[in-house]
Amino acid sequence: MTSIKQVQVTFDCAEPERVARFWCEVLGYVVPPPPKGFASWSEYDQSLPPERQGAGFVCADPSGVGPRLYFQRVPEGKVVKNRVHLDVRVGPGLRGEERVAALEAECARLVALGAVRGKLLLADEYNESCLGMQDVEGNEFCLD
Repeated sequence: MTSIKQVQVTFDCAEPERVARFWCEVLGYVVPPPPKGFASWSEYDQSLPPERQGAGFVCADPSGVGPRLYFQRVPEGKVVKNRVHLDVRVGPGLRGEERVAALEAECARLVALGAVRGKLLLADEYNESCLGMQDVEGNEFCLD
């Protein structure tokens, strides 16, 4: 049996480049270099058939540690809650008011980028505080 070495997270969306660039800002990811032989992603995109132009975009962890994120255009819009979502680790190790302050600060930064704030869930006897959010196309994620 072989072991899995890497994982890619794929987002269905209407505007792949817009959503990818949002997540680059959230996570400190970067847009990787365009394919060999192309000076830019725009040049590469223009080389594709019209129906494939703008159909996908990528961002990656510059350190190579985190998963690659792939954004693919789909014709249908989002209609229900995500079954899988990302938890953006803002406050690991923080507790109480210090954790909530870290979550609120990151929330403010992301709202300025186009995210939508959701509900703040305060710590209970089992879980630490977290804050629900949505990206620029309504995909849910949490600040944890």
